[in-house]
Amino acid sequence: MAASFVTHRALDGGTYHLEGDIDLQEPCTSAVEVVAGGRLVEFTAGPASLGDDVAASLGVGSPESELTFQKGTLRVFRSVEREPRSGLVERPSLVVWCGERHSLVTRLYGMGVAEVLGLLRSVRIAESEYGVTLQPDPSAGSAFARPATLVKEVPGLGLLELSRRTKEHTAQLPPWKGVAVASGELFRDTLSDGSPFFVLSSTAIWATVVPLASTPVEKVPELVGRLTLRHTG
Repeated sequence: MAASFVTHRALDGGTYHLEGDIDLQEPCTSAVEVVAGGRLVEFTAGPASLGDDVAASLGVGSPESELTFQKGTLRVFRSVEREPRSGLVERPSLVVWCGERHSLVTRLYGMGVAEVLGLLRSVRIAESEYGVTLQPDPSAGSAFARPATLVKEVPGLGLLELSRRTKEHTAQLPPWKGVAVASGELFRDTLSDGSPFFVLSSTAIWATVVPLASTPVEKVPELVGRLTLRHTG
């Protein structure tokens, strides 16, 4: 396979460049937690179809409100959740922002449309060809809780999750020496259910790789070795 090259932008503005002679054409999603309006809010960005896919999975129909917002279209849906034991009913808002190529999704509890808009005004939404970014407004009390993650399926390999490396990540490195690959050092570990996974650590990037069921685990180091990762921004 000829080498392919793709660029994805995470919600915190970090840009990931992936290159290798493996299939890199699948879309990706990015997630980040933001402290906004005294709440911890998780945002997820992905392809333009993401908002519709989430709405369909929740069984919600037409939006309660639809308006132009920050150079995109904002749709607010009302869903219904019932707690089986207590019978308590909640009506969280599914909030979907749609740009030209990408969409942004979050779920908010106990907020009307006006409150949703107030919260979203504390973060600036921007779209580029590589993805959606958020910029919290410190003067409005908004800030990232931690670096954003970027998740992408790589056919033949597995699920790849990328984020900017932090001191907390460094403290999680296994005590044993990893395998040197093109983009850093690769470590093998085991999930709580016994399934294998891998950690790729470089000076700038922290990546986890969960192999597909069809991926021979012993081939993962060779496949990851054919992949070059860079982080900018």
